[in-house]
Amino acid sequence: MTPLSQIAWDDTVLPFQLDRSDVRGRIARLDGVLEDVLRQHDYPAIVEGLVAEIALLTALIGQTMKLRWKLSLQVRGKGPIRILATDYYAPTEEGASGRIRAWASFDPERLDESADAFSQIGEGYLAVLIDQGEGMLPYQAMTPLAGGSLSACAETYFAQSEQLPTRFQLAYGRSTEAGQAERWRAGGVMLQMMPSSPIAAREGSGEGGLLRHADILAGAEDENWTRANVLLDTVETMELIGPSVGLTNLLVRLFNEEVPRVYDPTPVRFGCTCSEDRVRTSLSIYSARDIRHMTTADNTVTADCQFCGAHYVFDPLTLGFEAQKNADGSPKEAADG
Repeated sequence: MTPLSQIAWDDTVLPFQLDRSDVRGRIARLDGVLEDVLRQHDYPAIVEGLVAEIALLTALIGQTMKLRWKLSLQVRGKGPIRILATDYYAPTEEGASGRIRAWASFDPERLDESADAFSQIGEGYLAVLIDQGEGMLPYQAMTPLAGGSLSACAETYFAQSEQLPTRFQLAYGRSTEAGQAERWRAGGVMLQMMPSSPIAAREGSGEGGLLRHADILAGAEDENWTRANVLLDTVETMELIGPSVGLTNLLVRLFNEEVPRVYDPTPVRFGCTCSEDRVRTSLSIYSARDIRHMTTADNTVTADCQFCGAHYVFDPLTLGFEAQKNADGSPKEAADG
């Protein structure tokens, strides 16, 4: 039998605020959604760990933003692990789930599975992209990879681009419970200070001159931020991952003196938006000549979704801006005419 606390808090992001220190935050636990993300692929363990980390970061960050449609995190490096990419789709209505998908690209011949995972990305950057939907200009910001972890890179992004001191405490890995198969679990806490008058520092005290919280906060705000972080440092891995400790119980255990207040939680699930129509639209910019170069020996054009593994097969005559169409504008398949 599954404990009620586990049913209530798996695959959930819970917003909270610490009234005494004026710090806001999110606490998340991913279970089934992480399994769904990773089962789409056959990654080595070192790659799976990074995908789990960036998926957890995406769930925490996506829930903090006034997001109408999609948040994307992309890590690109020159090492054996070349790309890590995630999307978080905001709930379409109150009470609905947020949706997460993720994938990675890597060079298996160069990958050192005994090395530190972050080192296998090499020199590169973290890009944060916010797409609010049709009619809205997308936002994009990038920060160099530094600090030894993806969570440290995300903290740097908020300090550099938003002047918001931010802290992540994450835990993830394969977990085995009595009588159950081994599976991935992840949990994490995000803290964020809302400074009333951020200090505009030209150069930070972090790696390579990047900004840190100490370059943004001063006085009482700095004291409040430090106190909240000291309390967060006491969290244990199994408290983050669960499943025996509920998220609200963990908040009280960590931050009782800071007067925590919780808001409505958001459930999250795996979700991919790929479809035949979307792939067809993405190919609509190509000429008939370009489409012929994509055509296979059996006279089809194929496409695979890197997020969910869906496989699409098209008649080349129905693709591109010179495609043959029926009177109603729909693709004219070879069998039609």
